[in-house]
Amino acid sequence: MVRLKMCDPISLNLQIEYKPGAASGELAYRYGHLAGKKVKTVGEAYAEFNKLMGAPLNTLYRNTITDVVATTHLISVNARFQRDGIWSLGLISAMELLLRNYPEKDIADKCISSLIESVGMQESQLRAEAQEILSWVEGKSQDEITLSLKGEGTGPIAEIAKKAKSDEWWMYSRYFGLGLIKIMEVVGVEQTKDSSYAVMEKWMGPECLNKTVFTATEDSDTWFKVREKLEMMETLMKEIEIREKKRMAERLEDRAEAALRKAELEAQWEEEVKAAERATSKGE
Repeated sequence: MVRLKMCDPISLNLQIEYKPGAASGELAYRYGHLAGKKVKTVGEAYAEFNKLMGAPLNTLYRNTITDVVATTHLISVNARFQRDGIWSLGLISAMELLLRNYPEKDIADKCISSLIESVGMQESQLRAEAQEILSWVEGKSQDEITLSLKGEGTGPIAEIAKKAKSDEWWMYSRYFGLGLIKIMEVVGVEQTKDSSYAVMEKWMGPECLNKTVFTATEDSDTWFKVREKLEMMETLMKEIEIREKKRMAERLEDRAEAALRKAELEAQWEEEVKAAERATSKGE
């Protein structure tokens, strides 16, 4: 015999009366006005990206770029997302590294601009924000960056840190972590998984930003794995290029030898014709 569990009338009434974005919590007060807002789907974002590109992607890069478009779109449509200079630096530097060896430079540039535009942003603004961070970081030490990420002193990084530390709903996303890795590179942190992990843990953890550490360190590890694969692919592409150049040189050499043999045969034939003509003249 099956027993039906009776639903609590109060609980049932609350479920019936529930309205999206109309709860009494702080999260609902802050973002409730976005309830029901139409959000572009990943498919629509990728369709727009393809339309902006106007050209097919290289087969070697297609899966990676598809993932990047989807990830960037999902980050940008999150209600808690707020772009800052470190995030912009992370996106720009990551895309430039991923596309560093793309066969057609103009298509690689178009890929970056199309990605940014497909998520409703302007490339010029992101590049300006990224450059502001890079310009300020130039010549600084790791300890100085650590102080800034604690919210001490002035400068764009300190301002970003103060805002993040004071906002309970501040959202970490992948490009913020990649922006921090780029900053590490500029200030001389060894670009290895282990070295960057320790610094990322310090900068994102209680000592500085006091935000999620696990996701940031996972992103850092993943990024260095991606870099290793990129370096392997670059090595492979260089080897292919060297082989192709060698084959082309061999083909040119073969053509040159064939042309030389042809010229020699023609010269020999001319000599034989002249010799025959001279013999004929003497015979007469």
